[in-house]
Amino acid sequence: MPILNKLITTAFPFIPKAIIGQVAKRYIAGIALSDGVRVANELNKKTMMATMDLLGEDVKNAVEIEEVKNGILSILQSVKENKLTSNVSIKPTQLGLKIDKDLAYRNIKTIIEEAKKLDNFVRIDMEDATTTDDTLAIYQNLKTIGLTNTGVVIQACLRRSEADVCALVKSGANIRLCKGIYNEVPALAYKGRQEIRDNYLKLLQIIFESGCYVGIATHDDYLIDGAYAMIEKFGLKKEQYEFQMLLGVREKRRDQIVKDGHCLRIYVPFGKEWYAYSTRRLQENPQMAWYITKAIFIH
Repeated sequence: MPILNKLITTAFPFIPKAIIGQVAKRYIAGIALSDGVRVANELNKKTMMATMDLLGEDVKNAVEIEEVKNGILSILQSVKENKLTSNVSIKPTQLGLKIDKDLAYRNIKTIIEEAKKLDNFVRIDMEDATTTDDTLAIYQNLKTIGLTNTGVVIQACLRRSEADVCALVKSGANIRLCKGIYNEVPALAYKGRQEIRDNYLKLLQIIFESGCYVGIATHDDYLIDGAYAMIEKFGLKKEQYEFQMLLGVREKRRDQIVKDGHCLRIYVPFGKEWYAYSTRRLQENPQMAWYITKAIFIH
């Protein structure tokens, strides 16, 4: 099976989009906002929270950036109207970071101000290492002006993350901790599976010790079990943290986390930019080659 996984992953550029689409249904809610609302509602019925995300990143066209901003504002309104237990995740590069930092800041500020009016929360996602400084600066500037209904993401694979976490917890940051998905150079990032895991747990302990709220974003049993042990060690209440997972990934373990009495949030992506997201997720999870194989024959 590992050989098949590698072959399928290598062949992604040559696999018809329709085949990828068959498999993508596991990972995305659909194309429209109504799809995201439907899936978030289904998760809520299972006592799981959601974070809705309009797919797309690295947008450089001013018209498209405005459309993205308005689309995200619509998500916030829909969450309120449908009484969903869901917040919203955004990416700075889909709101103009790569063309104008001030534009991105204004757009993100508008979104978070609207979320505050609607009593909601916005997670500012972290992208590749070229955006880390700007993303953290935007987050800190927003907190400085009193917009506390927002949080940021730290990637355990980055060598700089310990220093970033230590700085963030001083201001009571709300942090989503993940391994990181971007292929960074060794000078910037840890490359070994276990060293990333070790750094993840090190960062998680720093956050727990600080008393800051943390989203424990992982599908890795080693990290989930490690988090369980720390939660017990620090005597934390479930209101002080949450686990986070992607839609369509490790659903049995997801259900077990909820059964064990922990809060869990599921990332619910939707939108026309589903292809890039889906191929990236499939490449991150080579075991999904089996689903592609089935889709090829079914198709």
